[in-house]
Amino acid sequence: MRSLEDRAIDLNAVVSANIGAVVAALVAALFLTVIALLLTARRARRLDQRLGQLTRGSDAASLEGVLQAHLNKVYEVAAHLDELAGRAATLEANGRRAFQRVGLVRYNPFEDTGGNQSFALALTDANGDGFVFSSLHTRTGTRLYAKAIDGGRSDGALSDEEREALRLALAGPRGAAPRPAAANQPVAGPG
Repeated sequence: MRSLEDRAIDLNAVVSANIGAVVAALVAALFLTVIALLLTARRARRLDQRLGQLTRGSDAASLEGVLQAHLNKVYEVAAHLDELAGRAATLEANGRRAFQRVGLVRYNPFEDTGGNQSFALALTDANGDGFVFSSLHTRTGTRLYAKAIDGGRSDGALSDEEREALRLALAGPRGAAPRPAAANQPVAGPG
């Protein structure tokens, strides 16, 4: 049996015998390490540029700070959007009750008066609720009449001119600009 000392390998003898191969392996390892270091430095520079682009215009020093600032802005915009949606719903509900449709008919009810000084004016909302105003102009004065409209129908009898004004109001588009009309012709206003 061989003793422990006999079995020991002489490292110096092994290295001395293969010094060329050992140096070549170490040079190759060093070369690969330098290439890996250069690639890692290049990648780190690109990541630093990307981080710089993400944090551009921000006081935050870290990506976490930038993301937190963006999240805060998103929550702020969402809250503002919710507020605007509520306000828009209120405006829409109120707008349905506003006068949106107008019908105007000018006419001459009497032969002895000059021009179309009398008129029938219908004002209705989106539901067809509103009023018909009539003005009868004579040589001695002018009389005004008002009749309620509910769902496009009057609570009392309407004259031909009042019916025409109401028809124009209910048929006209909402928000249209009035168009000029000749004498004795119905005028449709913003509908």
